[in-house]
Amino acid sequence: MRSRKGFTLVELMIVVLILGALAAIAIPRIVGGAASAKANACKTNIDLINSQIELYYSNTGSWPANLQAVTTNTDYFPDGEPICPVTGAAYPNVLAANNRVDDSGHNH
Repeated sequence: MRSRKGFTLVELMIVVLILGALAAIAIPRIVGGAASAKANACKTNIDLINSQIELYYSNTGSWPANLQAVTTNTDYFPDGEPICPVTGAAYPNVLAANNRVDDSGHNH
């Protein structure tokens, strides 16, 4: 009998099945984690916008007439107007009655 080096077809099939099972478990978790991270980033953006509205009031003594008065001002957002990481769009140019961006209508 001579010895052969290498893997049999059955051994290779078992390895492929194991890798497929691991991928089936890991891929949905990775995708779900990315969506959750984007939703958390959106909430953080809204908190930051509300903080900048407070700073605007502190600096000027009056509340902004609309959201763009703050978000387009480079003193408050030097990198430009923030966008929602989930939708890729700017936040609505409307302030709630309490002079804040209301995140209840912006659920992810």
